[in-house]
Amino acid sequence: MKSRIFISACLVGQNVRYDGRAKTLDHPLVARWREEGRLVTLCPELAAGFPVPRPPAEIAPGASADAILSGVGRIVEKGGRDVTDRFLVGAELALDLALQTRCRFALLTDGSPSCGTRGIHAGRFDGEKRTGQGVVAARFAEAGITVFPEAEIEALAAAVEAADAAALAAG
Repeated sequence: MKSRIFISACLVGQNVRYDGRAKTLDHPLVARWREEGRLVTLCPELAAGFPVPRPPAEIAPGASADAILSGVGRIVEKGGRDVTDRFLVGAELALDLALQTRCRFALLTDGSPSCGTRGIHAGRFDGEKRTGQGVVAARFAEAGITVFPEAEIEALAAAVEAADAAALAAG
């Protein structure tokens, strides 16, 4: 069985981002994986009921995805409204889908309070970024799903090939 890959909906051209746009990753690997039926696509924020467009949201300064998942940190919109609960719902819906479809890997949109894998916005709505994960990336990692940002698609391809080769060898 070929490894399944959860992918952020905005990376496959869906206009689901807070600003109503996509962040299309026009890469031959995405096209190949789509043709092979490997991709499982979802926008966790839309699944949680956020509209398009919507106010930008960021993980509050000093908070982390782990803190949010443990009930301590917060995600807030630019106007200050706390939207943590909705982001947590989106993370759980994304994880449920990934587990149901047996995704071993995820290709997520870096910078997002949901899908950030290596970096997120600093929480001051000034365009600055900091090291950290979004709540979906953190939940996936907790569940054993290996996450990659879109900039590391080649590393994901190597991991997928290795996993498929190991599965084939195991019979």
